[in-house]
Amino acid sequence: MEEKLRQFLDKAFAPYGNFPSRTDVTKELLANLLEKYQDLKAQGMSDDEAYQTTVDSFGDVGEIMEQLPHGEKKQEAKPEPELSLRKTLKKTFKQAKAMMGISRFGAVALKQADLSDSNLAGENFSYSALAETVFDRSDLSKATFSAAALNGASFVSANLSSATFSASALQTANFNGADLTETKFQASALKDTTFDGATLKNTNFRRSDLGGVSFDNQELDGVIFDGAGLKKTSFKNATFRDVSFHHTEVKHAIFDGTKMDKITYALLKGNGAALDNAKII
Repeated sequence: MEEKLRQFLDKAFAPYGNFPSRTDVTKELLANLLEKYQDLKAQGMSDDEAYQTTVDSFGDVGEIMEQLPHGEKKQEAKPEPELSLRKTLKKTFKQAKAMMGISRFGAVALKQADLSDSNLAGENFSYSALAETVFDRSDLSKATFSAAALNGASFVSANLSSATFSASALQTANFNGADLTETKFQASALKDTTFDGATLKNTNFRRSDLGGVSFDNQELDGVIFDGAGLKKTSFKNATFRDVSFHHTEVKHAIFDGTKMDKITYALLKGNGAALDNAKII
């Protein structure tokens, strides 16, 4: 897999030629990508799923190149004195992180930290180790969690409206009573996570693993499950309004006693869902 990721980087940087710092930059990025791939594998993803999630999280190479010393400088620009390549790279990646919005909480280790009852609106927790961290009752509206390790984290009664979780590990996390209005869980691992009493309005679970999750007795309004993994996911006695299941394997999900609108019913029925005890509203 290391060679495959190396080839991905070679292709990504091919348009920029052999600029002076290319070897050091690609070496640094390869180590980061390989570490992320191994983390995803440890979370239970297949080789292909882990690879695709890893490269999808890479971002725009053009934004990194804008910060790298790879071309001729303008004549009027003054070079920084005695700035070694190592220091230049360190500064460059720091600038790149800032440019990509990584804040004081980005790429930090806060395992089992207590951040409950905090105002964290708009904060960026990307690439951070946050397993079992407590965010109960905190304002996390518009916060970003990209490629974050959040296994067993607690978000009880937190405000996560318009927050984004992308390629994050959220197994056994607790979202009970949380406001998940317009929250995005994209390509994230959510197996055995709990959502009891959560507000699920226009919540997006696209391409996320929701195996073993219970949405029993929940109100789901405009929720998106496109391409999500729903093995043994339970929707007993839940109510669906305008819920989307495009390109989703629904045969092994549980819909006993579910109430739903006609369009959602037709979509699920067409995908082979067991709807014998479901009701149309």
